[in-house]
Amino acid sequence: MSNLAHKIQRQHEERIQQSPKRQLVVKKRSKITLGEKILGYMFIGMLAFGSIHVITNHVNIYHVNSEIQTLEGSIESQLKENRELELRVAEESSYEVILEKAKNLGLTLNENNVKNVGN
Repeated sequence: MSNLAHKIQRQHEERIQQSPKRQLVVKKRSKITLGEKILGYMFIGMLAFGSIHVITNHVNIYHVNSEIQTLEGSIESQLKENRELELRVAEESSYEVILEKAKNLGLTLNENNVKNVGN
């Protein structure tokens, strides 16, 4: 009997070994759904777009500020030149300078021909 039991057990093991093993195809579902992936990619895209937008705005602001600095420098130099010219005009329009230039040109001062406009 024990031979019979061993014989049956061997036959059963041979059948198991000879029969093609069915492999169960287990579909592994990802933990992240398609909608979540799309939302993730959209978020990453918006984040990248926002970052690029902020950086370009800072670059534009930097360029505008540098232009403002150069314009302020040129305004300061022009104002300085204008002040110097105003001082020169004030010096050149004094009575003594005008009288000296008139004498250099051969003009004479005739006090009888001078009229004062006043009060």
